[in-house]
Amino acid sequence: QVQLVESGGGSVQAGGSLRLTCTASRGMRERDCMGWFRQALGKEREVVGVTDNDGRLTYASAVKGRFTISNDNSKNILYLQMNNLTPEDSAMYYCVSASGLACKARLWRGDATNWGQGTQVTVSS
Repeated sequence: QVQLVESGGGSVQAGGSLRLTCTASRGMRERDCMGWFRQALGKEREVVGVTDNDGRLTYASAVKGRFTISNDNSKNILYLQMNNLTPEDSAMYYCVSASGLACKARLWRGDATNWGQGTQVTVSS
């Protein structure tokens, strides 16, 4: 079990930026994958992006080109840099992880082993 703790959420105006941080209880290992999901009020949860330990990233079309996932394994941290935010990006953002075979594909469809508690992002117009 890996504990995940998100931080960095807050309120920002449209066009602004935020960087979310996910601190894990251990660093990524060879067969680990991590990512970000979000859920807006009254809407279904959706994937933001996922990465494997080789740094292969996949982003949802709604955020591609605006959001960037990176990790600092020396600090057990996964980042989500969000630029050019719009009100449609307002949601609770969750850090997720999974391990083993096809973990990236499993994470993409929401089959995560570990979830953080979430951090709220609110974008005003």
